[in-house]
Amino acid sequence: MSITESPASAERSAAAPPAAAPPGPRGFPRAAGLLAALLLVAAVVVLSLAIGARHLSPIDAWHGLVDEHSANYPVVRQMRLPRTLLGLLVGAALGVAGALMQALTRNPLADPGLLGINAGASAAVVTAISLLGITSLTGYVWFAFGGAAAVAVLLWSVGGGRTATPARLALAGTALNAALFAYVNAVQLLDTAALDRMRFWTVGSLAAARPRTVVEIAPFVAAGLLLTAALARPLNALALGDDAARGLGAHPTRVRAGAIVAVTLLCGAATAAAGPIVFVGLMVPHLVRPLTGPDLRWLLPYCAVLAPLMLLGADVLGRVLARPSELQVGIVTAVLGGAFFVGIVRRARRAGA
Repeated sequence: MSITESPASAERSAAAPPAAAPPGPRGFPRAAGLLAALLLVAAVVVLSLAIGARHLSPIDAWHGLVDEHSANYPVVRQMRLPRTLLGLLVGAALGVAGALMQALTRNPLADPGLLGINAGASAAVVTAISLLGITSLTGYVWFAFGGAAAVAVLLWSVGGGRTATPARLALAGTALNAALFAYVNAVQLLDTAALDRMRFWTVGSLAAARPRTVVEIAPFVAAGLLLTAALARPLNALALGDDAARGLGAHPTRVRAGAIVAVTLLCGAATAAAGPIVFVGLMVPHLVRPLTGPDLRWLLPYCAVLAPLMLLGADVLGRVLARPSELQVGIVTAVLGGAFFVGIVRRARRAGA
C-alpha cells in the first residue's frame, strides 16, 4: 500500500491479494534491485575481510577464514570477521532506525544521530563508565537502551506529542543533541581515566569488535528489525492520517509506541557496540526512496541491506585512506554525511524558490 493512496483506495488494496514483486517508481524492478544490493554487500564483505594494515588476496582471506592453521587465521577469523559482522548489524540497525524515524515523524531530516537518540545512549554509557566503572558491553547495552528510550520519549513530549510537527521535533532534537554531547564531553574532560576508555568509542568505531560483541547485540538488533517489519503496513496506513489509519484497522497510539520501542532497540544496541555513528540513518532512506517509493514494505528491507553496504564501505575506506593506521568509521560517515546533508538542504531551497 502506497502512503499516497486515498483511504478508500488503500482499503481496496488492503483487501486485494498482493502482487508478486511489483515494480517501483518508473518501472524499477524492486525485487531484482534488492538482489543486486545483496550481491554488492557480499562484495564489500570480501573487501572488509581482505583489506587492512596488511592487504590479503581473496584466496588468502578465505584460507584465513576457514583454516585455523593458516598464518592469516588470527587476523581474518578473530579480528576482521567480527568487525565485518558488527558492521552488518550496526549498519542495518541505523539504516532501518533512520527510515522508521522519518516515517514516524514525517520529517525527511529525522535521524537517530540528529534527533538526539544516539546522544542519549552515549550519555548513559558514558555515565556508566565514569560513575559506575562498567567496562563490559553487556553493561553498556542496558544503559544505552535506557538513554535512547528516555530521549525518544522526551523528544516526543517536548516536540508536542500527537500535535508534533517536523520543525518542532527537529528543534527539540537539536537542542537535546547539543546538551547531551556537551555532557559527554564534560564527563570526559573531568575523568581522565574514563577518557582513555571512551575516546575511540565516542568517535564511532568498529575496530574493537570481538566475537562476543556480535553475539551480545545480535538478539537486540534482530528483535528491533522484526518489530519494524511488523510495523511497516500500519505505518503506511498512519501516513494517511490517524482517522484513515483507524479505518484500515491500525491503532495509531500502539503503532507509535511500537516504533519508539523498535528505534530504542536498534539505536541502543548499535550505539553500545560501536559508539554514536551519525548520518547513516539520514542518508540511506534518501538514497533508497527513488528506487522503492515511500512504501515501507520495500523501503525498510532496502535500508536493511544498503545501510550495511554504506557503513562497511566507509570502514574499508577509512582503512585505505590512512594506511598503515586507519580513520574511524564514525569520522568517515560524518564527512560523507555532512556533504550529503548540505546537498539535501540546497536542493530543498531550490525546490522552494
